[in-house]
Amino acid sequence: MSEPRSVLVVDDEPAMREMLVSLLDESGIRAQPASSADEALASSRDAEFDAVLSDIRMPGKSGLALLAELRETRPETPVVLMTAFGSIDSAVEAMRLGAFDYVTKPFKRESVLASLERAFEHRALEQENRRLRRALDRTTSFGDLIGASLAMREIYALIRKISSSRSNVLITGESGTGKEVVARTIHFTGARASAAFVPINCTAMPEGLLESELFGHVRGAFTGAHTAKRGLFAEADGGTIFLDEIGDMSPALQAKLLRVLQDHEIRPVGGNKGTRVDVRVIAATNKDLRKAVAAGLFRQDLYYRLNVIAIHVPPLRERPEDVALLAHAFIGRHAPERKIALSRGALELLQRQPWEGNARLLASGSEILPADLPFAEAAGSPSSAREPAPDLLEAAVGRQLSLHELTAAYTDRILELVKGNKVKAARILGINRRTLYRRNGARAQRAAQRREKES
Repeated sequence: MSEPRSVLVVDDEPAMREMLVSLLDESGIRAQPASSADEALASSRDAEFDAVLSDIRMPGKSGLALLAELRETRPETPVVLMTAFGSIDSAVEAMRLGAFDYVTKPFKRESVLASLERAFEHRALEQENRRLRRALDRTTSFGDLIGASLAMREIYALIRKISSSRSNVLITGESGTGKEVVARTIHFTGARASAAFVPINCTAMPEGLLESELFGHVRGAFTGAHTAKRGLFAEADGGTIFLDEIGDMSPALQAKLLRVLQDHEIRPVGGNKGTRVDVRVIAATNKDLRKAVAAGLFRQDLYYRLNVIAIHVPPLRERPEDVALLAHAFIGRHAPERKIALSRGALELLQRQPWEGNARLLASGSEILPADLPFAEAAGSPSSAREPAPDLLEAAVGRQLSLHELTAAYTDRILELVKGNKVKAARILGINRRTLYRRNGARAQRAAQRREKES
C-alpha cells in the first residue's frame, strides 16, 4: 500500500481548519493543521507535504508571505490559497507569486478536492521530471545518444569496442532513428576524434556532382571547373567520412567507391594520378542492402567491404522506454531557459506513436499537454475526447435523455475510450477520481435495484 497523500492546512479560524481537516480525512488524505503561517513554516521544516492549503488573510504573516517563504524553502511543494469571494485581486497576486491554484470562499467540497488532486498530479509530475533528468545525467546516454533500453545499451557497448578500430561500419535503420548520431559517436569517442568527421548524403546531389564532391576534380575536368577542388575523402584524411543513404548510390559510383576502399587511394575527376588517404568509412542506409544485392541493385563486393561491422538502430516504437528520456533531453536542449514539464497524458501519447517521422509541438505554458502534440486528435487522445461524440448527442436528443442520463452515457463512453482507467477518465471528465467512483457505485446500485424489481 502506498502512503496516503498529505496536506498542510493553514487557517487561523478553528472552525474552518477543523472542517477542512475532516474533509480531507474523509477523502483519504492525511491533513496536518496549522493555525498560523509561522506554525506552518515550522511544520514544513520537520516534514514534507504533497501540497499546502492556506488562507490568504491571517493575523501576522499572510498567506502570501507564507507562499513567498515556501517558494524558497520548499519550491517543489504546490500551494493552493483560499480567499474570500470578492478578493480576486489577492488571488491574482498569489498566482503571480507562484501559487499553484486558488479557491474562493465559500467553496464547494468538490472544488477543493479537485484543486488538490491537480496539485498532487503536478507534484508527482515534477518529481518524475527530476528523476528523469538525474537518470539522463548518469547512465542513459553515451555521447549524443540517449536511451536506457536494452537495444541502446547494446549499441553503446559495441561502440566502445569498435570506436578506435579502423574497420568500416554499416549502420542500418529507418529514417529518423539517429544513424548519423551513432556515426558521430563512433568517431568522437575513438582514436580519430581529433581529426575531421565529414558527412555527406548520397541522395542529395546527382551522380556527376557527387563524384566530384567525394573525390575532387582537377581544373578543366568539366565545364565550370575553373579551379581544382579537394574532395571530401581528402578532407577526411586521418578521420572519418560518413556516407548517408549509401543504398541510393549509382552502380558506376559504387565501382569507384569500391576501388577507393580496396586501394586506399583516391583519383580526382579528370585526373590521372592517385593520392593515398587514411579514411575510415561509416555508411548508413534505410534499405535492406542484402535484398538490393540479390536484385542486382547494389554490388556484393562493396556490401562486404562496408559491412565489416554492422549496427542496427531500432525505431523508437520498439523501445518505448526511451521516449521519456528523449523528450526530456530535447526539452532541456531546445528550451533551457524555460522550466517546462511533460504531462503524463502527453508522455503516454508519445509512447503510443508509431514514430515513422518527426514530431513538432507548440506549447506556450509551463506544461506540455496532449493537445500541444500535432497527432493528439488523430490518436484519439484524452484532449480530443472532451467533446461528446456527435452520434452520442444525436441519440440523446432523439431519445430525449435527461441530463443525468446523458452524463452517464458520456461517462461510459470515456471509460470505454481509456479502457477502464478511472484515473484517466476522471482527468478527461474534469472531476475528482472519488466522484467518479461514487457516481459509478450509485449507478451500479440503481441498476441492481432495477434488476431486482424486474425479477
